Amino acid sequence: MKSHYRVVVIGGGVVGASVLYHLAKLGWSDVCLIERSVLTAGSSWHAAGGIHALNADPNIAALQAYTIDLLPEIEKESGQNIGLHMTGGLTMAGTPDRWEWLQSAYRVFQSIGIEDCRLVTPEEAGELNPIMSTEGLLGGMWADREGYVDTTGTVHAYATAAKKRGAEVIEHNRVLELNQTAEGWQVVTEKGTVTCEHVVNAGGLWAKQLGRMAGIDLPVSPLKHHYLISDTIPTLEKLDFEVPMTVDLEGFTYMRQDQKGLLLGIYEVDHEHWAMDGAPWDYGMELFGEQTDRIEQELILGFERYPDLQEIGVKTWVNGAFTFSPDGNPLVGPVPGKRGYWCACAVMAGFLQGGGVGKSLAEWMIHGEPEADVYGMDVARYGDFAQNKRYIRETTGQFYSRRFVMTYPNEQLPAGRPLKTAPAHDAMTQAGCKWGVSWDLEVPLYFAPQGFEETPTLKRSNAFDIVGEECRVIREGVGLLDITGFSRFEVSGPRAEAWLDTLMASKLPGPGRAKLAPMLSETGKLKGDLTVLNWGDGSWWIMGSYYLRAWHMRWFNDHLEDGVSVRDLGEEICGFALIGPKSQQVITRVAEQDISGLKFMGCGRYDIGMLRTRVARMSVTGEKGYEINCRYGDHSTLRHMLLEAGTEDGIRECGFNAMLSTRLEKSFGIWSAEFTQGYTPGMTGMDRWIDWSKEFVGKLAAEGERDGNGPAQILVTLEVDAEGADASGYEPVWVGEEKVGFVTSGGYGHTTGKSLAMALVNRDQAAVGTDLSVHVVGVKRAAKVIAPSPYDPGGKAMRL
Repeated sequence: MKSHYRVVVIGGGVVGASVLYHLAKLGWSDVCLIERSVLTAGSSWHAAGGIHALNADPNIAALQAYTIDLLPEIEKESGQNIGLHMTGGLTMAGTPDRWEWLQSAYRVFQSIGIEDCRLVTPEEAGELNPIMSTEGLLGGMWADREGYVDTTGTVHAYATAAKKRGAEVIEHNRVLELNQTAEGWQVVTEKGTVTCEHVVNAGGLWAKQLGRMAGIDLPVSPLKHHYLISDTIPTLEKLDFEVPMTVDLEGFTYMRQDQKGLLLGIYEVDHEHWAMDGAPWDYGMELFGEQTDRIEQELILGFERYPDLQEIGVKTWVNGAFTFSPDGNPLVGPVPGKRGYWCACAVMAGFLQGGGVGKSLAEWMIHGEPEADVYGMDVARYGDFAQNKRYIRETTGQFYSRRFVMTYPNEQLPAGRPLKTAPAHDAMTQAGCKWGVSWDLEVPLYFAPQGFEETPTLKRSNAFDIVGEECRVIREGVGLLDITGFSRFEVSGPRAEAWLDTLMASKLPGPGRAKLAPMLSETGKLKGDLTVLNWGDGSWWIMGSYYLRAWHMRWFNDHLEDGVSVRDLGEEICGFALIGPKSQQVITRVAEQDISGLKFMGCGRYDIGMLRTRVARMSVTGEKGYEINCRYGDHSTLRHMLLEAGTEDGIRECGFNAMLSTRLEKSFGIWSAEFTQGYTPGMTGMDRWIDWSKEFVGKLAAEGERDGNGPAQILVTLEVDAEGADASGYEPVWVGEEKVGFVTSGGYGHTTGKSLAMALVNRDQAAVGTDLSVHVVGVKRAAKVIAPSPYDPGGKAMRL
């Protein structure tokens, strides 16, 4: 062990070994892995080792596909047998809704380039897996590249390949302390102290302790997980092929062949946490005793699905711990506020996702950003609120128990809620508000009659007409929307304007004005679709998506300069928006100054009643609108005042569902759909806001796109011949049988009476009037490219 390395990776499971390998592969060979025991000790040694394509997040599914492709290469490069069995895989559905979802998921896979899948009938599935009962099944999806690996061999293959590229692996050496220094980190171990520029927490079951050594409380917890290995099954002895990996979604089980028996794994509904503060340091190769009473119902379903299990015994029980995050996805990337400290933990499907995690983290560390959009596993998708132990227990448990339970797009899950509420929350609830959640905050979806309950569905729900009425109010009268769920950052200091001018690609607004502002990475990809407000007194605001607060704050801090201060106002400022043609007459009744002169995209300080507020004349709905920002303590007073002032104009409270419908009718994109860190300004139309005459972060790359051949795909608006259901995102777009793009988001335009979608399509298919087709909940529907902004294309309504 040397005294200094460029990177120290802590943890010798599959994820740590993959990170080490990818760092060395990309050219950083002065790296080491430190493991408290031996490689695989923890979760890796007893993992089932399954690999499969299915994941609800398309970006993570793509990284899983990368891992599957990488495994044979690792085996060849290392010379280590990884026991790769590419059996193919089945995912089965036993309810109509699940079968619809599986058909829809199949099309999503096509969108992201996973082409080795196909839908199968129960009869076909029975032929592919002869030991599976097809009773009650409606259909399934087959994937060629599914199977399993030898877990110990795979970890050693990653480590051996890394060592061949110059990396070092140090076993039997527990990390005792982590101390941040001006140059990086000091890693105190049982065998001595080393320094490094970067440290990677790949601690698995010990990730919690490794985080706390650095003053970080990561939102992770181990849970127990069962699988069994059966005795030899005579049916399997007679087959001349290995049965495929099979997931029975309604039975909560996954299955693969193990020699001439079966491995049956269970995601039990009655979950059990273990060692929430981190595993004991001397734990590693132990297992828990089987708890058959806790998994009785799932076992019954599994034995019914695979009847041969009823005739033979169980050879081995495995009840071991795996680490989970609140949403089940990994925690990867640089930890905000801890420069040089990186996470690669909570990778509960390590042998499936480990390759993609290692690749992304190595690219991030070396090149400044990963090639793929990895927000779905970015550690900064959570804030301090997620460090709460009860929150972690509720959310990780909910994910585990619902691992194979179908969640509908319009379904609101209860774990970890309500956490943070705006001051007017209770009054809005009494008024019929139905709530969703953004980050830690309860946000209004729509207002419904007392006793109304929305039915979970893949299609248009029973809230459809309620949202439609809120859209009508926005278009014809005046709506009141709680805008606590917008992020707000205050930028101040003598160099605030110069700093903003470099960070934002747009021209900055003048005093008393606001402006849309794309923010780019050094490689010219989007880092934000923000609004910059110049209050005219030397202070500026940046407004964006509430759930990106920690993610954006990390970016701002990474680029901070002397003479600039950035403050997150998310715990101080909230507000309401008045939206609609009658919004001005309502705000005029309560404004103590003449507000009639506040033009579109203007902003200023105004007294609204007795409240000191900041008002901006803008709205994402395409209507005239006023965003009124106030202190948290003034929120309830502001709501009551505005409702009273709007009584004679028929003011009505509305939620974000109506806002999302109206923004589609204006072809206004939103983050995580039309705008992501995987897209560029040219693809998304954000280049029209760029000020090419100045210098800004990412300019060279953006100019390269502008002056080169341009993007292969561009954003368009589609009218879809849909009925009873609408596109939502990642559905493939076709010309005949040729895939030419995919949907970024979709929904119903209640004003235009059209099913609308926004999509990235090949440039030669982007002309207005082009006939296309789109899959909606698995059904191919006709579609047409239409001109942007099907409602009020000239933008007169919002400028009046």
